[in-house]
Amino acid sequence: MTYDEYNAFCSSLPATTYVVQWGGSHVWKVGGKVFVIGGWHNDQPSFSFKVSHIAFEMLQEQPGLRPAPYLASRGMKWIQHYAEPGLSDDELKDYILQSYHLVAQGLSKKKQKELGLLI
Repeated sequence: MTYDEYNAFCSSLPATTYVVQWGGSHVWKVGGKVFVIGGWHNDQPSFSFKVSHIAFEMLQEQPGLRPAPYLASRGMKWIQHYAEPGLSDDELKDYILQSYHLVAQGLSKKKQKELGLLI
């Protein structure tokens, strides 16, 4: 997935905001909380995203994936897709969407309602 494809996908999700920070990384947030980071790897596009505990255990050993630098070392369950074979574009989009939902569900009910995420 290219950064353009990544940014287009993330911008299609409700109530998201985009900022370039941390040395030029493409950072996407929901309710002010980061759910995915594009960048932090020089050779090719890389993407770090939040996962469940089970997904973290499954994904961390797969070729092209690793615990996300900085985040996982602080006990957070984040995975970085940084090299081939990694995930297919569809799988990557699915994990980004799951990260979006994990972060959105962690927002207060008031914030979820303000953002139109609470029905």
